[in-house]
Amino acid sequence: MIVRQRTHWLKMLFVWRGSVLKKTIVQLLAITMFSLAIYIFKGKIFDYKVHLNPTIFTLIGLALAIFMGFCNSASYDRYWEGRKLWGLLVNETRSLTRQILTLVNNSSPDAKKEKQEIVKLISAFCWSLNYELREKSGNEHLLRLLSPERVKQLDGKKFIPNIILGFIAEWLNEQNKKGNIDTIVLAQMDHQLNQFSNIYGGCERIHNTPLPFPYSILLHRTVYLYCFWLPFGLVDTLEWMMPLIVLLISYTFIALDAIIQEIGEPFGEEENDLALNSICRTIEFSIFEQAEISQSELPKPSSYFID
Repeated sequence: MIVRQRTHWLKMLFVWRGSVLKKTIVQLLAITMFSLAIYIFKGKIFDYKVHLNPTIFTLIGLALAIFMGFCNSASYDRYWEGRKLWGLLVNETRSLTRQILTLVNNSSPDAKKEKQEIVKLISAFCWSLNYELREKSGNEHLLRLLSPERVKQLDGKKFIPNIILGFIAEWLNEQNKKGNIDTIVLAQMDHQLNQFSNIYGGCERIHNTPLPFPYSILLHRTVYLYCFWLPFGLVDTLEWMMPLIVLLISYTFIALDAIIQEIGEPFGEEENDLALNSICRTIEFSIFEQAEISQSELPKPSSYFID
């Protein structure tokens, strides 16, 4: 995801990175060349003059704009809900870490190290959720955060974040049996784990339930049919300006169609998707600082600094 301060209006006209223009430039060039051909041949196809009233395109354009507005709202809702879920995850990881460090009254010599291992499990949960949503393995993060025994237990598992939550729950139950936390505190910390599960389930729902395909295909077809028929309706009224106006209108509709498709899948790795790696790093730095875990002791995988 690209986050930048608003720049000068002139610079904004030429921004490339983060723009969907790179996805749509071929289509726009094709429509422009088609419009030029229509202008040269005065709207004729094999000596047949295609008469299309511009009013038709006004009505269709209005209906298309309303439908695109609906699809854009649906896509942005998915994007914003994904961001809220990951924002909630940041808060919940910090809360659970604080509870582990302050409410677990473990007086053994290895208590601090034991708690730090659980904090690493919390970070591993976030990274594994990140990579599950992006349909990648994420083993490099598991290897640097978990013990070899834990990694072996996760081998071959599909829903790794859920297994990691089980590891944390087992440790909390063990601490309760040892008398290090009472039942009331255990119930509160179990509630935190339930919040993790709710976030996990919410992200899975967004990832596994895309926008209904009929909406996407109808919008896509209508946009391109509209743009390719538009030159016939404007050639007689706009003459040599027609290709430029068609290009402007096509850019608006085709770019918005591309944006709808892009933000409708917020957990991908495109420039305008959610910066999950950055959020995971924020969580890791934050909770490791709470637990006094040195970042320098952990190796940094190749994907650590890339979103």
